[in-house]
Amino acid sequence: MTQERTISSHSLHGGPDEAGAAQHDFSTNSNAVGPCPSVQAALRAADATHYPDPGYTSLRRALAAFHGVAAERVVIAASASEFIHRISAAWAQGGGQDVCLPAHSYGDYERAASARGLHVLRNAVPRAAATLRWLCEPSSPLGQPEGGLESQSKLIDTCVLDMAYEPLRLEGRPSFDGAQRNRVWQLWTPNKAMGLTGVRAAYAIAPESDEAAALQLRLEQLSPSWPIGAHGVALLETWIGDEAQSWLAQSLHTLRAWKAQQRTLCESLGWQCLPSDANFFCARTGVPYPKLAAELRAAGVKLRDCASFGLPGYVRLGVLPPQSQQVLKEAWTRAAVAAEH
Repeated sequence: MTQERTISSHSLHGGPDEAGAAQHDFSTNSNAVGPCPSVQAALRAADATHYPDPGYTSLRRALAAFHGVAAERVVIAASASEFIHRISAAWAQGGGQDVCLPAHSYGDYERAASARGLHVLRNAVPRAAATLRWLCEPSSPLGQPEGGLESQSKLIDTCVLDMAYEPLRLEGRPSFDGAQRNRVWQLWTPNKAMGLTGVRAAYAIAPESDEAAALQLRLEQLSPSWPIGAHGVALLETWIGDEAQSWLAQSLHTLRAWKAQQRTLCESLGWQCLPSDANFFCARTGVPYPKLAAELRAAGVKLRDCASFGLPGYVRLGVLPPQSQQVLKEAWTRAAVAAEH
């Protein structure tokens, strides 16, 4: 008998599904102003007929210069998820046993820890024993500051600060200053900010410590050859350039205006919108989203159910243009009325 394969709720993601990409996809947090023109041009010009430099020497130097760190601290990764799994494996390989996660967080943190037999703690008080600690700011799915983040860099724990949404920050200020960031791992995934999530490429910056150097060595030993190809290199090289950074800054102005409109629209539907510093926010809907999801999807609208984040009854919405917002309002109203009958 063939056993049907089931997908864990922790492996759920926003974006395309078995029906393809939704026309009005609020479920992903990609920059809706994108794609960035200069990065698109670099992707078209990328030479895919040759392997990249296996050491990514020029790329590491460019990324290091952009962040003001030594090039040997830069770790190239195939994606944020690949790095999450690789550092979890390296942590277990070095004798680590515990992983501490925020109360609500990206599912791959827990999936990677469980795959390596690590003990998962949620929002735990720091322990004397070393722990691999995951933080994300602005956080996912809430887009808010992580509680107590200011003190995290003083812990003996190995701390990874997921910077996925820092380039898309629309409000607030980071909790870490430059000196504090130097004491934690920083994970950067600029494809969201560039509006090009289909290009998989990321990098991390290791802290300045002997413990981090030992963990980084295990990370490099666990890395496949050429974790990113020519297009990933083009994305990472171009996003740190003046043209892409200028485009990003301008896009944030547009996203702020769209976000204000989108919150107002959601509140007009009777939703309770939570505060957020990023280009997305969470809201509690009057009718549970799963009841309307199929009808909304048929209308080209997709939201992100937050049950897998530990927030049942809430949805997460990436900020989209006003035209898509209006389609959401009309489709939700129709579906909610139909559900009442």
